[in-house]
Amino acid sequence: MSNNKDNLDMSDLGSSLPAAAAGMTHLLPFSNLHLSLSYISLSVEDRTGLRRLQSLAGQHSDILETLSPSVRKRVEALREIQGQHDDLEAKFLEERAALEAKYQKLYDPLYTKRYEVVNGIVEVDSVTNETAMDQEGDKATEDKGVPDFWLNAMKTNEVLAEEITERDEGALKYLKDIKWSRIDNPNGFKLEFFFDPNPYFKNSVLTKTYHMIEDDEPILDKAIGMEIEWHPGKILTQKILKKKPRKGGAKNAKPITKTENCPSFFNFFNPPQVPDGDDYIDDDTAEELQTQMEQDYDIG
Repeated sequence: MSNNKDNLDMSDLGSSLPAAAAGMTHLLPFSNLHLSLSYISLSVEDRTGLRRLQSLAGQHSDILETLSPSVRKRVEALREIQGQHDDLEAKFLEERAALEAKYQKLYDPLYTKRYEVVNGIVEVDSVTNETAMDQEGDKATEDKGVPDFWLNAMKTNEVLAEEITERDEGALKYLKDIKWSRIDNPNGFKLEFFFDPNPYFKNSVLTKTYHMIEDDEPILDKAIGMEIEWHPGKILTQKILKKKPRKGGAKNAKPITKTENCPSFFNFFNPPQVPDGDDYIDDDTAEELQTQMEQDYDIG
């Protein structure tokens, strides 16, 4: 989803960043956002590269001392040029934010109209009462609005289509709207998925919130999901495995059941969490966490 809050189209870090970090730049919903990966989620090779960069930064003043006076003056001139660039960049970001806010207000009425058409609240001019009467029996009532609009829209996106299981489709048929909005304190954005009453869960709205660190460019701090209040026997993120009792056991022995997590779009509302900086994780765990983070942001 993009900063046009309901678009389903998916839209660098500097060359000094490790390769794994430089690759993760496609975050929703802003364009050109940079993901700041936690140090612990980098591979051994990337950690080494990051430490080297940090070491070079610490040696900056020492390097200047080794330069000749004329070269040092040129470096100072380059610093001034960089400062001018940074001032322009800050102005650009300020104006871009104002432009995004302006057009967001222009988009909102269109999203409202779309919601009304999709959910059958209003009828489009080209659909007349005569057309509705021509439909057979109760089909006119059955075809109110655009059935399964959001399910079908999400399935046309390659990333989302891979996450939606056959079991998920039943619940996503009740999805009636998706909204994107900015939040303040902390800065960030929120996705809201609105559902009609359904046999799968009690929630009428499922949310996913992204907290951003505002610097020269917004940097992702963390993603927060929410608990889904599943109805009994309807947990789409889990599956129940049954194992037959061993031979020779009691005649009326019940099958052994085991619950396991399983793939589901609704895992999107339980995003992976990066451990605190003081917590040690091995390289395999870090790699798995990084993969999970990439998948989570791709879905967004």
